[in-house]
Amino acid sequence: MKITLAETCTGCGAPLAHAFADLGHMPPANSLVPFSSAHDAELHLPLRAAVCGSCFLVQLLDRVDPGEVFQNYPYFSSVSRAWLAHAEAFAILAASQLGVGPGKLVVELASNDGYLLQYMARTGARCLGGEPAANVAAAAEARGIPTLVGFFGSETARAIVASHGLADLVVANNVLAHVPMLHDFVAGIAILLQSNGVASIEFPHLLNLLRQVQFDTIYHEHYFYYSLLALMPILAKHGLVVADVEELPTHGGSLRVFVRHDSGAPQTQSAGVRALLDKERAAGLARIESYSQFQTKVERITRDLTGFLVAEAHAGHTVVGYGAAAKAATLLNMAGVRRHLLPYVCDASPHKVGNLIPGCRIPIVAPDAIDRDRPSTVLIFPWNLKDEIASDLARVRGWQGRFAIAVPSLDVF
Repeated sequence: MKITLAETCTGCGAPLAHAFADLGHMPPANSLVPFSSAHDAELHLPLRAAVCGSCFLVQLLDRVDPGEVFQNYPYFSSVSRAWLAHAEAFAILAASQLGVGPGKLVVELASNDGYLLQYMARTGARCLGGEPAANVAAAAEARGIPTLVGFFGSETARAIVASHGLADLVVANNVLAHVPMLHDFVAGIAILLQSNGVASIEFPHLLNLLRQVQFDTIYHEHYFYYSLLALMPILAKHGLVVADVEELPTHGGSLRVFVRHDSGAPQTQSAGVRALLDKERAAGLARIESYSQFQTKVERITRDLTGFLVAEAHAGHTVVGYGAAAKAATLLNMAGVRRHLLPYVCDASPHKVGNLIPGCRIPIVAPDAIDRDRPSTVLIFPWNLKDEIASDLARVRGWQGRFAIAVPSLDVF
């Protein structure tokens, strides 16, 4: 597996001299290991992030080739009901406020299994997805969503324009973190977008990562971690401006930015953009010292988790996991948790069951194991979906079982 060391900021080119997080050596978080390969060797790579002292873009130092990360990708967006509801609500918004409808072209970048475009298609719009993982793209095609397989950039954008025309709406949900060729990706959006079109870009907000110590969202396929302060100059390099912004509850707190071409005329920032920039500055996102204590907080969380699991084991209680998300791999490997403390992790996705979490090699099993074993505590790894998961597993309360999360701090409920 190829890995390169970033020495300068991808956003602005300044030297990367300020450490943010060092999570040690671990395998790529989504490289699930089949049971049949349980005893095979596994590649561990450094996982370190730095923050640019000039533009404050947080980014990985050690970067894996994306072509290797997105082979046989195990994440399917449609597994989460909450995420499907979020997608359907956006399609309604796009129709009512952005003019999406018959004859309009909607292109989603990293469209996964068609989770969003299936709702966009109901508006009568022409829909096209782009997805680098062929196995996931096949699921979208099965839903009737035309999907191009490959990575997006300026060359792909020109090809789409040549065959489909300019896009009225470009959607990029939770993909901006995944593209190491960041400027080529943003340039592609500028090429693809109609002169009066809108690009809707969603991404987890760095402010929440800092405040809630969401270090488990750091893994090899997430190259960048954005604030609005850091993103706006990158967009500006390609003639794009943020027309408005929304704060969203998804993924532990995200931003949705509405991006347009810069018309060249003097523009006044919307009240929402001004307020969000003021909020980020007040929180210290434009001061390098605000990033210096993150590592210490990470180490506290992992110590607390390990201490809890050891205490439960000594008390004769069983703790099992739920949700074999990439978050689980980062957290478990950083905390040094193995099967003697957590015998398995359940997951509803058939694409994950029958594999092992990379690094720690904890088995991923179907959720019915919880009913069979009646554990004392279910440790939920996708903390952003804890309410949905706890509701689905409400039967655990029937045997006085509990739920727990580890991030932003250990919480047993």
